[in-house]
Amino acid sequence: MRPTEGAALPPLDAGDLRRVVRAALDEDLGHTGDATTSAVVPEATRGTGRLVAREDLVLAGLPVAREVFRTLDPELEFRMLRVDGERVPAGEVVALVTGRARPILEGERSALNFLMRMSGVASAARRAVDEIDGTGAVVLDTRKTVPGLRALDKYAVAAGGATNHRMGLYDAVMIKDTHLAVLPSIGDAVAAALAAGNEASSITVEVRDAEQLREAIEAGAGRALLDNMDLDGLSRCVASAGGRIVLEASGGLTPGRLRAVAETGVDCLSIGWLTHSAAAADLALETTLEAAS
Repeated sequence: MRPTEGAALPPLDAGDLRRVVRAALDEDLGHTGDATTSAVVPEATRGTGRLVAREDLVLAGLPVAREVFRTLDPELEFRMLRVDGERVPAGEVVALVTGRARPILEGERSALNFLMRMSGVASAARRAVDEIDGTGAVVLDTRKTVPGLRALDKYAVAAGGATNHRMGLYDAVMIKDTHLAVLPSIGDAVAAALAAGNEASSITVEVRDAEQLREAIEAGAGRALLDNMDLDGLSRCVASAGGRIVLEASGGLTPGRLRAVAETGVDCLSIGWLTHSAAAADLALETTLEAAS
């Protein structure tokens, strides 16, 4: 189900948030801090930073930007003027940060890096959802995320209106050709997964044709991954499945060809492009400093 634009999103895990923000700040500031700001900007200087969208985008990452500035100075005031998941036009101010100038300047790049990436992912997810609107298919994300930033990438996907799928190797079974090289029978592989205590609905089998799909259905798998199939192959699998299994198209799905895939009747499109190739959105921090008294 596509969420309403601008609707409240589940909060990011506080531990994940602190970890990724601390890592970003340590990477940028090192052990000695911002050499330029500490030399040029007097300690008592105050300022206001305006986070501005420089292009039309779907917003994601404001809680992360807030965490950046609050980590540097808990007394900074961070005021959100828009919310994650909203479409924002170019020129719109999405948040204000006010207080001591030094931590505002020190956190600028890290806050923008998060916002730009996450808004880029959210914008890509929204375009994908819009492209297949009305087909009944659902846009899923994948595990093709930035190492260490999966929680943020998937949050951004959700902000764009797409659906999170498989946070990791731990929360679902995916039987691929690499597994079948060890246990060649799809039936035996699914039976082993079921015997290990996995629900059928959490077991996906990667199939290359309608015959393998038949094997997956007969074995009791709940899902089938139709990887790198052409439109005819997808249509044949949809007809063969007859609604008995969830069908997930995958492989090379990029903007402009999503609707044709969705119109074959598959249930889902899993799109790695959302998190491995989406361009960063363009945002800036416009800062006004007050002369120290």
